[in-house]
Amino acid sequence: MTTTRPAGPAAGPRDVVGTGQAACHHGEILQGVFLDERRRACHALVTLPMNGPGARAAFLRRPDDGPDAVSVTPPGRAKARAAALLAVRECAALREEEPCGGELRLSGDIPVGLGMGSSTSDVIATVRAVADSYRLRLAPGTIARLAVRAEGACDPLMLGPGPLLFAQRQGRVLEALGTALPPAVVVGCALGGGAPVDTLSLPARTADDRELARYERLRRMLRTAVADADPALLGRVSTASARLGQRTLHHPEFETLTAIADRTGATGVQIAHSGNVAGLLFDPRTPGLDRRMRRCARALHSDGMTPTVTFTTDASAGPATGLTTDVTTDPAPTSRSEDPSHGRPHLRGRRPTGPDTPRRRPRLPAL
Repeated sequence: MTTTRPAGPAAGPRDVVGTGQAACHHGEILQGVFLDERRRACHALVTLPMNGPGARAAFLRRPDDGPDAVSVTPPGRAKARAAALLAVRECAALREEEPCGGELRLSGDIPVGLGMGSSTSDVIATVRAVADSYRLRLAPGTIARLAVRAEGACDPLMLGPGPLLFAQRQGRVLEALGTALPPAVVVGCALGGGAPVDTLSLPARTADDRELARYERLRRMLRTAVADADPALLGRVSTASARLGQRTLHHPEFETLTAIADRTGATGVQIAHSGNVAGLLFDPRTPGLDRRMRRCARALHSDGMTPTVTFTTDASAGPATGLTTDVTTDPAPTSRSEDPSHGRPHLRGRRPTGPDTPRRRPRLPAL
């Protein structure tokens, strides 16, 4: 925990500052409707974790201010402000104190609207910063509960990099699939010209018994892929999930993307089910991998799907890096903190203001 004060108005003698961070992801490997332990159908997903970028938050707690006196910089971050109000009440109750107001400052460079968990990252970083100002560390389950209350649904970014089937509208884990996803190298790209997607405008996904059976089969396949560390089976699952998602997202580039995957020897494709970020998955043991990835990057570029980043599913590997036609698959490794709240962003550029306000078009490092 830290007592470093953010830039801005000077803190008073009783004011306390806390900080927090949160990572992002690169969309989903699997998303759909699944059965929980009571055989009830519920929406759930498995995210594709990514080492960077991230959201950072600093919360200047002012004990003399009322509990609703919370300001946010940049303005318009309504979900983060809601998370701050909830977290203050949670932490104040744990400390047996009266809730108070404060100032929340957010920064980071997660592209917004691409399906990389930008709003959840804001919310998690905010909750961690508020807790830090109370000198508390909240359990991941508590953070998930507050995140769902703040934004209606959340990604499992507070739970670490292990693959989880996570009910995003309930903030709970349906199944821990294992310790790590199978090894894969991901060549990222942006669909739809990189335009943001309004997740709330998408129709709700439904599933009859036949669809439930399909999703449960993919769940079993992913469980096997994780157990066997099988990147080929991982690619089959993610491609099948992305194809099912086409009924909602209707990406015109989908068939072209899968054709590029076939031509370059990728094991499959993955697409954010609430955005325009996508990736092609490669088995790191594939002969001529560097050459295949260069061909992939050129093909994506020529077909208007801007290559963005390359990274691996290995959580201990280096951060996502800007992709060029000279892409390699051996980035310099960096250590990762045991506490996921202390990650650091790795993509350049400033994040535009607020998931709840109009922004400029999001940018990822491009070819």
